[in-house]
Amino acid sequence: MSQPLAAVTGATGFLGQHIVRAFAEAGWNVRILARRDPSSPFWTGLTPQVIAGSLNDDGALARLCDGADVVVHAAGLIGGRAQDLEHVNVEGSRRVAAAVAPAARFLQISSLAAREPHLSSYAASKRAGEDAVRALLGDRAVIVRPPAVYGPGDRETLRLFALAASSPVLPVLDPSARMALIHAQDAAAQVVSIAQEGKMGSITLSDARPEGYGWRELMQTASSALGRRPHLVHMPAAALYAGVIIGGFGARWRKRNSAITLGKVRELTHVDWGVRPSEQAVSAPAPQFDLLSGFLQTIAWYRTQDWL
Repeated sequence: MSQPLAAVTGATGFLGQHIVRAFAEAGWNVRILARRDPSSPFWTGLTPQVIAGSLNDDGALARLCDGADVVVHAAGLIGGRAQDLEHVNVEGSRRVAAAVAPAARFLQISSLAAREPHLSSYAASKRAGEDAVRALLGDRAVIVRPPAVYGPGDRETLRLFALAASSPVLPVLDPSARMALIHAQDAAAQVVSIAQEGKMGSITLSDARPEGYGWRELMQTASSALGRRPHLVHMPAAALYAGVIIGGFGARWRKRNSAITLGKVRELTHVDWGVRPSEQAVSAPAPQFDLLSGFLQTIAWYRTQDWL
């Protein structure tokens, strides 16, 4: 029996690199879309087939999807102007979905942020991307919503660890807030499980704590993984909003983009990023990492790469 074929966009992105590895280790052939010759520290021993092109290239998308059993659309933009988010996260998703052959299934790697599209341009674009592929593919489109993903290769969470490694004081936001997280390897394993088992609908990934973590626990765990004990100080949401407004004025004066937007602050201060039981995949593989072991493994990788 021939090996099944997974076609993957966003394969060289943070989560995409782990998804490619997970499919290959599960016995799948993997074909990826890339604008240039791809490489990844997580692909040792792997030789995915490469289709040269981008989300704007309909011919490349047709070649990517040709004969695929599953198409995993993991490409996406996490920040930038609203029009750029619209172009990549909505129009790009629509283009990939339009290229999927009738016999193939389609996994749209979205975001838990899509549950709250009013919070930011990013969240709105992820929800609109979901809607676009559903309109084209109906039940053949499986929406996969990861929560916050961390792990080797992630430059976003690196900021948290860099702060925890150097600062004697760490900020803690609303004590009632909860945020679900998942290690990238566990997220990738759950994506492969969804593809293999033919799950349908909308599925949210999570580690063994789907209800999420409080800010104090997150900061304490990050600090413990680094062998530090900083002082934790409550930061009211108003301070974040004031900071982004002041930072926005400064960025405009310097003619640069602001490092943090109002939309990102609304995401950070939202109190419910937990995963509800109805959103989970019942038969998802058990996570390999809890929060502490995941943070320890991620920090060790950062150090081997001289990132931290």
